[in-house]
Amino acid sequence: MAEPGIRELLEAGLHFGHQTRRWNPRMQRYIWGERDGIHIVDLLQTERLLAEARSFAEEVAGKGGTILFVGTKKQARDAIREWAERTEMPYVNLRWLGGLLTNFQTISKRIDRLHDLDALKQGGQLDLLPTKERMSMEAELERLTYNLGGVRDMKRLPQAVLIADLKTEEIALREAQRLRIPIIGLVDTNVDPVGVDYPIPGNDDAIRSCELVIRTIGEAVLESATAFRKAEAKRRAEEDERRRAEEERARRDAEERARREAEAAARAAAAGRGAEEAAGSGVEAAGAAAQAARPAEERPRS
Repeated sequence: MAEPGIRELLEAGLHFGHQTRRWNPRMQRYIWGERDGIHIVDLLQTERLLAEARSFAEEVAGKGGTILFVGTKKQARDAIREWAERTEMPYVNLRWLGGLLTNFQTISKRIDRLHDLDALKQGGQLDLLPTKERMSMEAELERLTYNLGGVRDMKRLPQAVLIADLKTEEIALREAQRLRIPIIGLVDTNVDPVGVDYPIPGNDDAIRSCELVIRTIGEAVLESATAFRKAEAKRRAEEDERRRAEEERARRDAEERARREAEAAARAAAAGRGAEEAAGSGVEAAGAAAQAARPAEERPRS
């Protein structure tokens, strides 16, 4: 995984900020200077902070955590979707639905509804409904897919959020801050970087600059998440194999125990039959002895 250097950052145009009259004073420490009325971002800091953000994302993904990719502006929309799908992470690239994080319990019910409607459509059951009801459900499915399609597999709150434009995604930023979810953000010269845990100073209005930042984070997430999933799959396979071995051992022990009990029961039964036979033989012998001991006159004549 190659780290982007100053040359790559320059070629992507990350050094271009906004016009000097539209700047946020809190971004001053990330600004190198000004040229032709436009602020120039200090790419040395961008390179260092991008590396820190990538390391953090790699750590989160390496532990099996979830990173929510957010970017609804057209410059970042395609890159957000591409890398979120490649890393199998949730994403929002069309519209941020208010309460997605802070009211996740309710949003989860809408996600369940999305799965139910999708299952009905895939199974062809929607076609069997009356026209009015079918059209209503199809419209609902389309609306839910537009709003929640990227987070349909998000079962719990993410461990981090990647935001491509803090100004456009202000609601997402506020929700993540409220829940104290770590934020990785591409910060331009016109936004407030305070509250962003891993700010990446740079141009958030160019397709190439957004794509470079998202790709850098995405590559780190992809590598770590893939390694974690392989390790997790191996661990589960070993657990299944160990469980099967334990079950097989328990089955053999049960069979051996049952065999021993059956043998013991058979020996006991055989011993009982021998005792009965011995007792019967003793009775016959006693009768014969008594018959022999009777006086001759008492014996029956032949």
